[in-house]
Amino acid sequence: MPEFDVTGLLDTRTVVVRDVRCAGTCRHRSAEECTAATHLVFPYRGTYLRHVGSEQSVADANHVLLFNAGEGYQVSHPVEGGDASLVLALSEPLLRELAPPALLHKRDALGFRLQSLRIDARAQALVALLRHSLRKGSSEPLEAESLLLTLVSRSLGPRTTRAPGATPAKRRLVDRVKVLLAGDPGRRWMLAGIAAEIGGSPVYLTQAFQQVEGLPLYRYQLQLRLARALDLLPRHDDMAALALDLGFSSHSHFTAAFRRAYGRSPSAFRASVG
Repeated sequence: MPEFDVTGLLDTRTVVVRDVRCAGTCRHRSAEECTAATHLVFPYRGTYLRHVGSEQSVADANHVLLFNAGEGYQVSHPVEGGDASLVLALSEPLLRELAPPALLHKRDALGFRLQSLRIDARAQALVALLRHSLRKGSSEPLEAESLLLTLVSRSLGPRTTRAPGATPAKRRLVDRVKVLLAGDPGRRWMLAGIAAEIGGSPVYLTQAFQQVEGLPLYRYQLQLRLARALDLLPRHDDMAALALDLGFSSHSHFTAAFRRAYGRSPSAFRASVG
């Protein structure tokens, strides 16, 4: 497999969409790269770290990564298996219209102040719906453009944006927890096990995670599992086996969690993108 596999899914005057898959063979930091255009990256499979200067962000299915044109960055892969992302490049006027001013640099050139933002379950569902339908050619361009603008608006909007509320040391600690969870999303972790792997007490880890991410650690892991389900459902007929592989105790547990997050059953979602 080549290091990168890029598939164009949509190219209009409004937005360019690509499905980008990386083999992730290099575990250490890559050479510095930069992109020619500002774009949004929605990881849907695997995990990597993006480094901009002394800052880093975890790229997983719970986040959107914000790449600025001309800004140098490096990538490393602490978890084996590579990664895959839906990559969106919007026209500059449209992106300025959709992005809250607080997210943008106060300068002439368009650019984001943050490296990443956490997204909610509905944004994850839109990523999966768009990717599956565009790959199958079952979505009209107008429909796809409308859904993409909804995705960007929801991801950048006030429901998901949060001001950083912790020290850099706490954010680094939480990043290590996120990488640990992503390395084995189906594992039924307990707090003591996470604390033993990461260091620190279960109470401190719980409090730090809540402060940095704005939601409990267990809900973060659940959202990772459900995002993995969105990726795998079109290729799986055995819902019970998939549920157990993802770490759920039963098919009914998986179905209930999926329905709460996305408003439909796994089977209904599979039918909608099939």
